[in-house]
Amino acid sequence: MKEEEERGPVLPRLARSIPQARVSPLVVGLRREDPTRIWERRTPLTPDAVKRLISERQVRVHVEHCDRRAGALIKDNLNEAHIVVGIKETPLHELITTPVQDATSEELTSRTHLMFSHTAKGQTYNTALLSRFVAGNSAAGDPLLPRLIDYEHLTDEEGKRTVGFGWFAGVAGVLESLSAMAHSHLEIGVASPFIVWLQRPRPHTLPSLDKLRASLREIGERIANEGTPKKLGPFIIGLTGTGNVTNGCLSMLAELPIEHISPQDLGALVSQQAPNLRKIYLVHAKPKDYLRRFDGAEYDRTHYYMNPQEYQSTFATTIAPYLTLFLNGVGWAPSFPRLMTSVELIDTLSRAKAIGGARFTNIGDISCDPSGGLEFMPRSSTLSAPFYKTRPSALPEHLPSIQMMAVDILPASIPLDASEHFSSKLYPYLENLIEWYQNGAGRKDNNAALESALERATIASEGQLKDKHRWLQANIDKFRIEEPGKQAVAAAASTTPLKEISGADEHVGVIITPMGVLQKKKVLLLGSGMVAGPAVDEIAKREDVQLLIASNSYLEASKLAQHHSNVDYEVIDMTEEESWARLVSEADVVISLLPVAFHPLVARQCIKHRKHMVTASYISPAMRALHDEAVKAEVTILNEMGLDPGLDHCSAISMVNNLKAQGKRIVSFTSFCGGLPAPDASFVPLRYKFSWSPRGVLTAALNGAKYKLANDRFVIPEQRLLRSYFPSVPITDEFKLEGLPNRDSLAYSSIYKLGDMSQVRTLLRGTLRYPGFSKLMESFRAIGFLEVQKTLRLESWSSFVRQSLDLQFPTSKNSLTTPMHILKQAISDPEQIEDLHEALEWMSLIPSNNVPRSRSAMPPLPAESMAPLDIFAYLLSFKLRYEPHERDMVVLAHEIITDTPANHSIEEVHHSTLITYGTPKASAMARTVGMPVAIAALNVLDGMVPVRGVVGPTDPSIYKPVLWGMEEAGLGMKDVLHTGRSIEGSLVPGLHVVERDPLVPEEKEIDWASVP
Repeated sequence: MKEEEERGPVLPRLARSIPQARVSPLVVGLRREDPTRIWERRTPLTPDAVKRLISERQVRVHVEHCDRRAGALIKDNLNEAHIVVGIKETPLHELITTPVQDATSEELTSRTHLMFSHTAKGQTYNTALLSRFVAGNSAAGDPLLPRLIDYEHLTDEEGKRTVGFGWFAGVAGVLESLSAMAHSHLEIGVASPFIVWLQRPRPHTLPSLDKLRASLREIGERIANEGTPKKLGPFIIGLTGTGNVTNGCLSMLAELPIEHISPQDLGALVSQQAPNLRKIYLVHAKPKDYLRRFDGAEYDRTHYYMNPQEYQSTFATTIAPYLTLFLNGVGWAPSFPRLMTSVELIDTLSRAKAIGGARFTNIGDISCDPSGGLEFMPRSSTLSAPFYKTRPSALPEHLPSIQMMAVDILPASIPLDASEHFSSKLYPYLENLIEWYQNGAGRKDNNAALESALERATIASEGQLKDKHRWLQANIDKFRIEEPGKQAVAAAASTTPLKEISGADEHVGVIITPMGVLQKKKVLLLGSGMVAGPAVDEIAKREDVQLLIASNSYLEASKLAQHHSNVDYEVIDMTEEESWARLVSEADVVISLLPVAFHPLVARQCIKHRKHMVTASYISPAMRALHDEAVKAEVTILNEMGLDPGLDHCSAISMVNNLKAQGKRIVSFTSFCGGLPAPDASFVPLRYKFSWSPRGVLTAALNGAKYKLANDRFVIPEQRLLRSYFPSVPITDEFKLEGLPNRDSLAYSSIYKLGDMSQVRTLLRGTLRYPGFSKLMESFRAIGFLEVQKTLRLESWSSFVRQSLDLQFPTSKNSLTTPMHILKQAISDPEQIEDLHEALEWMSLIPSNNVPRSRSAMPPLPAESMAPLDIFAYLLSFKLRYEPHERDMVVLAHEIITDTPANHSIEEVHHSTLITYGTPKASAMARTVGMPVAIAALNVLDGMVPVRGVVGPTDPSIYKPVLWGMEEAGLGMKDVLHTGRSIEGSLVPGLHVVERDPLVPEEKEIDWASVP
């Protein structure tokens, strides 16, 4: 009996990992592209290349659905193909990953797929595709499982890409972007020279590169003769990148009258009174121009690629606001800094609007990476509809939308030129693969460089991810658990009957279901901004909770979720209520970290679906109006769960209740809170830094205040607030602080249940600043920098002081009156005048020889008339922004002085203090806002909060768990009891208004508006 008969039925022989000489001809399959990409007319192999493969390599070439022949066989499918070549990713229903059976020898051989797979960055929309190339543990290492090679990763030994359409994407991207921009300018009533482009065939309908160049050259000649519209100012095109895409852009832009400028020249150019409009200015921003190291060292390419987390992009502030058109040619990968974030876009557009000329309203994202380097780019576009308007939900109404050109198949608009180039570059690699399949270890053309390149470009083979892509396994595992019905696991390929491998993959593999698993509680987090990280981390600690992050930023949400198995994310648009309302209906508790204006909208949906809600914001009138509806629906709408408001209320109420429970009587309550730069980052004017728009801080200086101090009630009008500061607030010996009264403190008597106010001599809530802030800010107010009613058109930054003084003191326009004379009229204190003079020098508003050149840079002049306060806020956002290496700090301090009903003569001073600093992972502000929100939400989720309606953190069921949780996180308040120095005692002699009248009786209200 033969050996085969002894073993039973004959099974197909398995191919070895290194093929032997073949019996049947090798088949190369030329795959059709996804029919939904209606303008995709490229091919990875031209007819000439196909002819060479057939004649020189003796292979068969099968082509799907194509009428152009060069000796290839037209097939309905590519079942017989060993090597499948396409351009974009294969549609799942057409993907064949099962082995090929040799018709003669019955041997099985694995397939190799070549494509732009868009999987290596963890793109969730292609996780299903990647999962088809990765087996379960039992089948990993099986040589019959397919190989995935990605063109994007075919590189030389120096890491430079060798196969791609990048150059043609750059060429086509310039043309499509100019066309989109011309349309955008028409919408604002400006007919730019590029309007001619709208009257001519677009690139994909005139697919000749020479003709396209000629058309653009004509426009360039018109610009050189007639110029660009004056309303747009100098026409500046910004370009990023150093690769093939960028080179393609530069090649096409060369047809225009280009003048190259450096990023450092942008401010001066837009400030010119009569710029040359017969040119197109091009700023080609290299990484060294906008990437800054946290430690202050110079940009180094090698260091950057090894340590991307140590860099931050400044593109949003140093380059973007000046650009008429931005062409993005730089790629992005996870763990690398984004070129621009959605938050930074707000600042960019504010600066751009101040400059004028519709700047940074037109972007051509040729890299086409949704939510990638440009976080606010939500999706790609098509050649049929190449541009669209996008408006992040947090963008203020007064700022314009962004027009995006983000076509994902730009080279398809020049199909012939692009295909010939791509085919010539791919051919050597394809030959090497063919040789490997035909002759295995005995192959003659053993090109080590090509083999190494193909190995580097392999994402997965034999059912396993390659080492540098192993991190993608978590995405695949997550996908298989969540969508078991949509998987096709290749693990069973080696044992699948032949009748099942004759066509596209069947859905085989193990179905993973949650049978027997306890149903998890569901939390929906709306928003993924600055404070979300600590909140997500805290919630994700609970294995019985499933958290869904819903955000308009894919990058922020995916980054927040990536390290947690029980956190998912979904991209939403808050303007499309039906999409996110569905998520509300599926949750148990909703957390809103959205801008305040969205809270009532979310609250209404929570009431409708009877879901609880938590926010960190003050209770607005619109939210308070929903109280009765929430009570009726038996829903808790919990607000004020951040730092201030939030943690300050929780700790204050707890402290008051504890002392009252001990039989003590509250005679004085003082509370101060502030977010500040860490002391080592505070050596600037005002000793303050801004991470958001300074306008809120400046307008806060215009608020009035009410409080009670040492039995006097003070009513401070807005014009007196900055002169009513407390020079010393002794909270710590480590650094000095001053304080400002914070609005109406008297309203908190009932909220904190302090008792009979006639028995409470002090009730004061204040804001902390470093010493010197109030006096300098008062000086700025005195010279008109905080004026909000009148406006001026700024002539130059050096004229800002004089122009503000002219508004404040109209008689100062007399030419004989000097600015210094006017300053002495406005400010009587010589020391205060000296401090103001130094600050104005530091801000480069007056001449100085003492300011380093590195600090003398100024933002572009606002193009429109603005209130001095808005001009000042614009300047401060530029001059006093946080540097990448700097930390913030949060200080919260309560002081309660008590006595006992039996003995009023002995008083106790109770201090409760929190001082915390930002960490590399999260700022101090993010931790002290995000953590209380998360703890409160979990407490509501667990059914531990019985109160209903629109409420704050005044109930023990709310504030006690929050304080416990913050204590566990190392953010607890530190309590000290003593009988010595008090904050209250330091404030009384420090009150900086006028000398107190010793004859003022207790409880007399002092209205400082009547004091001369």
